[in-house]
Amino acid sequence: METLREFLEFELISAGEYTIRVYTIVIVLLIYLTTKLILWVIKKTLFRKRRFKKLNKGSAYALLQIIRYVLWVIAIGFILETIGVKVTVLIAGSAALLVGIGLGLQQTFNDVISGIILLSEQSIKIDDVLEIDGDVVKIQSIGLRTSKGLNTSDISIIIPNSLITTNKVINWSHQTRKTRFRIDVGVAYGSDVDLVIKILEESAFEHPDISDRELTEARLVNFGNSSLDFQVLFFSKNIFRINKVKSDIRRIINKKFLQNKIAIPFPQMDLHLKSNHTNIGKKDTS
Repeated sequence: METLREFLEFELISAGEYTIRVYTIVIVLLIYLTTKLILWVIKKTLFRKRRFKKLNKGSAYALLQIIRYVLWVIAIGFILETIGVKVTVLIAGSAALLVGIGLGLQQTFNDVISGIILLSEQSIKIDDVLEIDGDVVKIQSIGLRTSKGLNTSDISIIIPNSLITTNKVINWSHQTRKTRFRIDVGVAYGSDVDLVIKILEESAFEHPDISDRELTEARLVNFGNSSLDFQVLFFSKNIFRINKVKSDIRRIINKKFLQNKIAIPFPQMDLHLKSNHTNIGKKDTS
């Protein structure tokens, strides 16, 4: 027992008033491991409870991230106190320095505050499909400063959180997991309108990613310059890959149009040429 006490009180580093002994390192390790254990238990509890309660993946993840940041801040405070650094004195003494750092890292702090807002407000969740700056992105993780998403080209994109909170962002999956989309198509004048509407609705619903047949609807929307303009509207849960879904439906529509001899006209333009005759006086040669 005496040997253990001597081992724990053995001085590793000594500088002025600060002395780091073996037991200091042991306590630091205990704080670190205890924090990791608490976070592991909380994570398991959250993702187990959400199966039975109305707590979706995004909400559970957001709550876990907030708890993780709070616990690590507390743990770091305890670690500094353990090694002899007074946190209150450190903060008070570095106030001027923190102001300078704050001015230099203003955008970073803006991103951090935005991250806290996103995690607490939960307006954006994991697996949400967003349209940011014209790019469609599926959110994979929300961090304290940045969020990570995957675009339709399977490229990972790092998004500053302030870009999400301060700009106009379209959340395709915020209200529901299925969204309404449309495809525009024009056919030649003289085509059977009722047949075209029937073909458009059947073509959309033939795709396996289209749901709610009664909500699939085709409309004649305009008499265009060169064509009768139609829209087919449908609901799909495959929001992230909707361009692939639209492409498949267009192929089905084109195939059915060919089978029923319905033409998609080329753009037409009438060009009128007007000749101007200018009388040029003849020179008198007499």
